[in-house]
Amino acid sequence: MRILAIIPARGGSKGVPRKNIRPLAGRPLIGWTIAAALAARSLDRVVVSTEDEEIARLSRDLGAEVPFLRPSELAGDHSSTLEVLRHVVAELERRDNYRPDAVMTLQPTSPLRTSTHIDEAVARFSADLRADSLVSCVEVPHVFHPRSVMKRDAEGYMVPYLDDPQPTRRQDKEPVFARNGAAIYITRTPCLERFVFGGRLLAYMMDEACSLDIDTEADLARAELVLGGGR
Repeated sequence: MRILAIIPARGGSKGVPRKNIRPLAGRPLIGWTIAAALAARSLDRVVVSTEDEEIARLSRDLGAEVPFLRPSELAGDHSSTLEVLRHVVAELERRDNYRPDAVMTLQPTSPLRTSTHIDEAVARFSADLRADSLVSCVEVPHVFHPRSVMKRDAEGYMVPYLDDPQPTRRQDKEPVFARNGAAIYITRTPCLERFVFGGRLLAYMMDEACSLDIDTEADLARAELVLGGGR
């Protein structure tokens, strides 16, 4: 299976300015994702999608492909990941006559995702010929389980969010899962006409420690503590 890795990395970021190229444990944030992708054995190509010349130059220096810049209309706050993926796939097909079997989306904001995670996710996806997509997940802690979550009623009193019974014991709650930011998505290329993830959707489980998603300065500081000694 030919899997194209796409790393979306626009220049703008409101929460952490220039987030994708901020220094983190001796390399720019995006460098951790590029390094993991290049070290993975299961990927066919690693392409960075950006409208930003500095990010493009840095990504090339780190070994990723940046064969073209993303149009500015796909680099705004409201641009969707799906539009970005479609653009890359269409351009590579037009320029190189290259069309992968599936696309892996690797957000640069997940620096603790490793090449091992990538290869394991690909192995899981490749083993299921009926699967349309895969997403990396973490198990939701039982204290945040939907059966434990509450809301305020019209009078301001706390009531269960769900109408189902609220068990208090962890072992009485069925496991539920949440996407861990966007550490790993895999999508069969034809399915990009409809979604990034959906259809027959597989989960690739990751632990909470490796699922850190960089969205704030505090997240960067946490990642620095983890990665400061290398990995």
